[in-house]
Amino acid sequence: MDTNLPVAAQPRVVIVGGGFGGLRLAQELADAPVQVVMVDRNNYHNFQPLLYQVATGALEADSIAYPVRKIFAGQKNFFFRLADVRGVRPADKAIETNLGDIHYDYLVLATGSLTNFFGIESIEKNAMQIKSIPNALNLRSFIFQNFEQALLENDPEKKQALMNIVVVGGGPTGVEISGSLAEMRKRVLPGDYPELDLGKMQIFLVEAGPALLGPMSKKSQQDAEGYLNELGVKVLTNTSIKGLENGRAYYSDTEYIPTENLIWAAGVNGTALPGMPEAAVTRNKRVTVNRWNQVEGETNIFAIGDLANMVTEESPKGLPMLAPVAQQQADLLAKNIQRLLKGEKPEEFNYFDKGVMAIVSRNRAVVDMPNGWHFKGFLGWLSWLFIHLILLVGFRNRIVALVTWAFSYFSSGQALRLIIRPFNKRDVKDSTGKKAAEHAAATLEYNPTPSAVQRPATVA
Repeated sequence: MDTNLPVAAQPRVVIVGGGFGGLRLAQELADAPVQVVMVDRNNYHNFQPLLYQVATGALEADSIAYPVRKIFAGQKNFFFRLADVRGVRPADKAIETNLGDIHYDYLVLATGSLTNFFGIESIEKNAMQIKSIPNALNLRSFIFQNFEQALLENDPEKKQALMNIVVVGGGPTGVEISGSLAEMRKRVLPGDYPELDLGKMQIFLVEAGPALLGPMSKKSQQDAEGYLNELGVKVLTNTSIKGLENGRAYYSDTEYIPTENLIWAAGVNGTALPGMPEAAVTRNKRVTVNRWNQVEGETNIFAIGDLANMVTEESPKGLPMLAPVAQQQADLLAKNIQRLLKGEKPEEFNYFDKGVMAIVSRNRAVVDMPNGWHFKGFLGWLSWLFIHLILLVGFRNRIVALVTWAFSYFSSGQALRLIIRPFNKRDVKDSTGKKAAEHAAATLEYNPTPSAVQRPATVA
């Protein structure tokens, strides 16, 4: 199959991935003397920080997604191809896709990250993840399907498992979705399910480390945990979930939390593509880059964002996997590519930390500024709303999100409790023993961690 890309006299910059980094880079190259080709498996950019609100019915999916082609309408040097990238052939200066090969002069990998299940196969098979819009819609359907099933269940333990929700991972995603679920339990579910004793419903946030929000200040960690306690979320630190089977989330060989709803937000892997130099690929599948995002051992391949493992004196374990890092790297790389075209030396990247924030629920958020200033509560919540509205792509999306949030704030809760496409779990690793028709009808999880990169399971 031919990708039908026009042949240009200008160098071709191929960008793999339409996330925060890829999007910014393509925009910054609008006036550069290059042909820009973006390849992504989706024809939209999704705003990942708000995926948890789609999962809990606070926002609809199209409020946080925007068509790639519409973003770049009018940018004459931009071309887009909807495709799956299967590998890189540096010797041929080409990437392999399901549409065919695409050749490049400069290749920029901005493929983001995948969920890291740490080799625990029962978690990968049975837990829910939240890395994409399909994930978020699956999770929303799954939670409400389980509440519908709880109405019909007579066995007390099975009913409890259907109502309990366990969130694993105490980073911003885990904290934010736990708080949102607690708000839903308080404001939404009692009206929808008056037949259920929701006083028995439990929400657990499980963190393997000693505190929530590890990269944030101690004050923010304490405030966030305090807010979650106020909302009735049971926070378990220094605790690891070791397996999930038969409606039981095990945190030791014999001790467990009864639940059918386990949301895995505990870690991520990079998305190094086949064909990348083995010496450049790290243990967690990130790609080692130098200070101008050039992949180790390559001259015309670059990586930005979550995929890029850039070690600095300030960040000896690599820069954090955050959207601002990806965007700032994209800004500099756009300039550096033009410098390389002129035969000039690239500039080194220095990350400017603008602060970190996490929302817990309405009127409850924590914010750390780079100058050491910390604030929380209603002011932190307003700051979070403002920043996320500004960062959303598209005027319509900003207006829809603002109106939806305002409606939810002054009303009883979210209105998007819809099971539009029922979710049926599908074993992403192996369909052996399943009926063919049942397996074919099940929902395929989006972006499952490739089994080839899994380490041996740590729990039987």
